[in-house]
Amino acid sequence: MYFHHSDAIWTDYSALVPGVLHVEGITRHADTSGRAAKYHAIAASRLAGGPEGEFTEIQAWRRAFTTMGLKPTQYRCASESLLRRFRKEGSLPQIHPLIDLCNAISLATAIPIAVIDTSNVAGGLEVRHAMGNETYLAFSGEMEHPEAREVIFADQAGNAHARRWTNRQSGLSAIRNETSSALIVAEALHASAAADMAELVATLSAELGVVWSTPAKTAILSRSAPRFDF
Repeated sequence: MYFHHSDAIWTDYSALVPGVLHVEGITRHADTSGRAAKYHAIAASRLAGGPEGEFTEIQAWRRAFTTMGLKPTQYRCASESLLRRFRKEGSLPQIHPLIDLCNAISLATAIPIAVIDTSNVAGGLEVRHAMGNETYLAFSGEMEHPEAREVIFADQAGNAHARRWTNRQSGLSAIRNETSSALIVAEALHASAAADMAELVATLSAELGVVWSTPAKTAILSRSAPRFDF
């Protein structure tokens, strides 16, 4: 399997820094609540200094969404949505230990993180512009078709595993209790993204090793090295 961004995405978003991890041996029988709490505390400290819309990481994604023709306060990147909910409610719901851990690190870094069950991905994933004939399974169970030119995570069977880039993942490849293999994708566009992404990937890899005692394959992608094989 593989993951990469299309040439057009690299051309349009030259500041992009993606970090990717593949991990096997995931089980639902793990407790990440204590580990997530320290990242929640980091997020709370950052939010005490101002709302998430003022974070440089979020502002960069808002500019990207505007470039995509989307109203950034209507369609938010995943990390902004998490921070907004956390600021209002003071917590996040527990979903699955892997999701909870990744959401916590996303909160602390303000960088969107996608977590994908690879068992429902056909061949590989490409972040590219939609042609308009791809299918997207919403969490509601409804089948949708992304709009032409919308940025999606597409597999070789024409399934869209994310819509509007970092806005919304698909129910088709959502992490489930039986998930054992996951692809984790973090993407950033802000000025210090290279250093921040390296730290995020190292942190998440270390946490996965502690919780599940399994090594993760990791990479920081670039236009000159855009592909991650796993």
